[in-house]
Amino acid sequence: MTDIARYRDAERGDYIIQNWMRNRNTIEFLGIWEQLNNPDFNSIEFDGIRKQAGLNSFSLTPKRWISQTGAIGIIAKTGRYGGTFAHKDIAFEFASWISVEFKLYLIKEFQRLKEEEFKQLGWDIRRNLAKINYRIHTDAIKENLIPPELSPQQINLVYASEADVLNMALFGMTAKQWRDSHPGDKGNIRDYANTSQLVCLSNLENLNALFIQEKTPQPERLRKLNQIAIQQMGILTTDTRLRFLKVGDE
Repeated sequence: MTDIARYRDAERGDYIIQNWMRNRNTIEFLGIWEQLNNPDFNSIEFDGIRKQAGLNSFSLTPKRWISQTGAIGIIAKTGRYGGTFAHKDIAFEFASWISVEFKLYLIKEFQRLKEEEFKQLGWDIRRNLAKINYRIHTDAIKENLIPPELSPQQINLVYASEADVLNMALFGMTAKQWRDSHPGDKGNIRDYANTSQLVCLSNLENLNALFIQEKTPQPERLRKLNQIAIQQMGILTTDTRLRFLKVGDE
């Protein structure tokens, strides 16, 4: 972020970043990003900062944001090679604020890539959003839960069990329970999920892969995933921007 800020003002890069962080929309963006990606984010401190945002007396530095909220999306380092660094999502948002040209380029490039994906892959964004990260999920299971001696049938059972961990965390039922309660419906429970649920499911798959690598027992993983699902769905269901992802419904 420091290098991006110097594009606007080579002498006052830190001031540019602080000025961006004074913006109420910036605070909202950073808060939502942390709530989606950081289970340890301090929402109480965030609410206090959000209430002050927009006041003439309000100021916020990256270090203060990190220390008060436990944020992980921005990192502030001191020293010769120090500066302010950010996750690419946040860096793109900052660069879009710095440069209108960059924002327009980003929009055009995104549209171009989406059009190519639709043409080449017949991309269904609603269904495939949850599939993108499933490779990470299954690889983690294979490396950490499946001994080499297991037969293919046993491996499939482990995968199905882990899939149902996610189903229980998000939907409150297993795939079989859903099929039993919807005998006339084709497909599976995830085919009938809405956009918010698929976004949440994609995040849960990544987190479950991490929990598996940490050797967390399945009951504890399910408990954590359920809490995260409740938190994320509370945010996602009120985010009107998700309507732009509902391409598969049209």
